[in-house]
Amino acid sequence: MAGLGGTARGRRRLIVTLCLLGLMAAGLVARLVYLMVILPAREPGEPLVLPQVERGAILDRRGRILAITTRHQDVSAWAPGITDPQGTAELLGPILGTDPAALQDGWRRRPGYSVIKRRLSDEESAAIAALRGQGKLAGIRLEDGYGRMYPEGRLASTLIGTVGVDNTGLEGIEYTFNDELAPQPVGTDRDTVYGSQVVLTIDAAVQHRVERVAREAFRSTRADSLMVLVLDADTAEVLSWVSLPDFDPNEVQTGSSTAGRSELADRPATMAFEPGSVFKVFSIASLLELGTIDSSSTFTCRGYYERQLADGSVIRIGCTREHGVVDARRILEYSCNAGAAYASDTTTNDAFAAALARFGFGRRTGVPLPGESAGLLAPAAKWSARSKATIAFGQEVSASALQVAAAAVAIADGGTLLEPMVVGRIVAPDGKVVKAFGRKPLWEAVSARTARQVLDMMESATGEGGTARRAAIEGLRISAKTGTAQVTDPVTGKYSESDFIASMLGIFPTDDPEVVVYVVIQNPRGESYFGSTIAAPVFRDVALELIDALGIARDGQAGEPHAGTVDVPVPSAAVIADVMPDLAGTAKRLLLPLLARDDLQVVLRGSGTVVRQDPPPGTPVTAGMRIVLELE
Repeated sequence: MAGLGGTARGRRRLIVTLCLLGLMAAGLVARLVYLMVILPAREPGEPLVLPQVERGAILDRRGRILAITTRHQDVSAWAPGITDPQGTAELLGPILGTDPAALQDGWRRRPGYSVIKRRLSDEESAAIAALRGQGKLAGIRLEDGYGRMYPEGRLASTLIGTVGVDNTGLEGIEYTFNDELAPQPVGTDRDTVYGSQVVLTIDAAVQHRVERVAREAFRSTRADSLMVLVLDADTAEVLSWVSLPDFDPNEVQTGSSTAGRSELADRPATMAFEPGSVFKVFSIASLLELGTIDSSSTFTCRGYYERQLADGSVIRIGCTREHGVVDARRILEYSCNAGAAYASDTTTNDAFAAALARFGFGRRTGVPLPGESAGLLAPAAKWSARSKATIAFGQEVSASALQVAAAAVAIADGGTLLEPMVVGRIVAPDGKVVKAFGRKPLWEAVSARTARQVLDMMESATGEGGTARRAAIEGLRISAKTGTAQVTDPVTGKYSESDFIASMLGIFPTDDPEVVVYVVIQNPRGESYFGSTIAAPVFRDVALELIDALGIARDGQAGEPHAGTVDVPVPSAAVIADVMPDLAGTAKRLLLPLLARDDLQVVLRGSGTVVRQDPPPGTPVTAGMRIVLELE
C-alpha cells in the first residue's frame, strides 16, 4: 500500500507541474499576441514606443533637491509616414538649424523611427506645432521627453554624477542607482513609469560651506586636485564630499560642457595614493593594540632610522630632523618617521599587516560608487627588508581618501570599523521607503581603550610644537595628524622631486567626537607643499564652518546651528490646489516641487521667473491637466 500511495503522490505532483507549465505557456502566448497583434492594431503604421520613464529625484539628507527630472519636447520621424521628404526637410531644416539634405539622408539611412533632435527650444517646438497644425510635416511628430536638471549646479557633482541623452546614468550615484531611479519600462502597459528617489547622506548646506573653502584653497595652492571628506563620527555617514576639479552636470545635459576625465573623476573613492605621515595614526594604533609598545615605550631618533640586516648590510631611512627620544605621543606630535619605523621593529611582518588590514586597508569600503579602489596593502610575504619600516610612516602602502577617513571613524567611534555611507534611503514613487541604509559595523579594528589612547595622543599635534598647530581652534579639542607624501614618478619609477601630496586628518571634539575631516591636496604648486603648512589651514577653515553649521560646542558651551546660513529663509514653494493660482514672478526653483506631482503634467520652459502660464489663474484644476509655465 505504501508503494501505491507513493505512486499516487507522484502522479499528483506530475499533474501540478504540468498545470503550472501550461499556465506559464499560456501567459507567454498571451503576451506575444499582445505585442504582435493588439499593439500593431492599436496604432497602425506607427512605431512601437515604450512607456516614458520619469527618473526619480536625488535629494540631500534634508530633502533638498540635487537632481530632478524636467519635461521637454523632442522631434522624431517615422520615415514611412513622410509623404514628401524634400518638402518636409526644407520646412524643418531652417527651424532646427539643420541642412535639409542631411535630414533626408538620415531618413534614408534610418527607414523606421528616429529622433531628429532632443530638447527643443520653446521657439522650435512652437514652429513645428504650427506647421503640423496646418497639416504639414507628415511623419514628423513632437514627443514629450524627460531631461535632467541639477538645481545646485556643481554641488557634489562628482558624487551625484550625470545622465546621458537617453536618460541613463553615466557617472556617480546616477550610474550606480540607475535601475532604482529609472526602472525598465518593459512588461508594463502604463504610459509613464516613475522611478524611486535616492536620498543621500550629504547635507547640501554643509556641502556649500565646505566647497567654498575648498575652491579657494584649490585656487590658491594651484594644485592638480583637492579633496575634502566630512564623515559623521558615530555613523560614518558622509556629510560632505568634495573633489576638485569638478563639473556642472547641467552643461553636460545641454552639450556645452568641456569637462574631461580629470573633472569627471570621483577621486575620494577611485584615486589611491600613498598617504604619508597620516598613516602613522593607524601604525601606532596597531602596535598599541598588538601590545608590542605602550604609552611609555621610547625610541631614539638621530635624524634617521637605521637597521643592520643578517647579511651585514645596513638599511638607513632619513627623518625630517633629529627628534631625540620619542614615545608614541611624540611620534604623532612631531611626525617622526624614524620613531614610527623603530616602533614597527617590535612586531612581525605578518602581525603588523594583519593589524593594518583590520582598519580596512587593502579592501574596498563597499561604498556604492563605480570604480572604487581597494588601495594596496601587499601581503607580508611580498615585503622587502625595509617594507615594514616604510609602511609604518605611510610609504609602500596606498589608500583612497575614503579608506583613510573610514579608518579614522574607527578611531573616533571606540575602535569599531564602520562601512561608510553616501546613501541614506531609497523612496518609492508612492512615498514608501524601499530600502534604508543604517549604521553598519564591520568588526573591531582596535579596542575602545586603544582608540581613546590614540585620540588623546593625536591631540598633541595641535599643540605649540606639533605639526598641526595651524589647525588649532581656541576652545575646541582637535585630534589631528598632518601628512606630506612623496609621489612616484611614473617615468623613472622613483619618487618625484616636484610632486607631493599634502594632507591633514582631524577628529573633533576629542572628548566626544562628532566629525572626521580629511583634506588632501595633490601636487600643490604654491610656495609650500607640506601638509602642516597648507593642508592644516584648510582643515581649520573647514572646521570653523562645521562648528557653525552643525552647532558643535566650544569652551564647554552648547552650540547651535547657525540658522541664517544653514537654512536660508526663502519664499514658500509654489502650490497648485483646486484652482490655478497666479504664478507670475515665481522663481524656477520654487516651481521644481511641482514636477514631482503624479496627478499633473507640469512643463517648465525657459529659466528665470514665470511670465506666462497656461491655463490662466482661476482655472479649475483637474487630474492629468497639462500646465505650461514659461519663464524669462
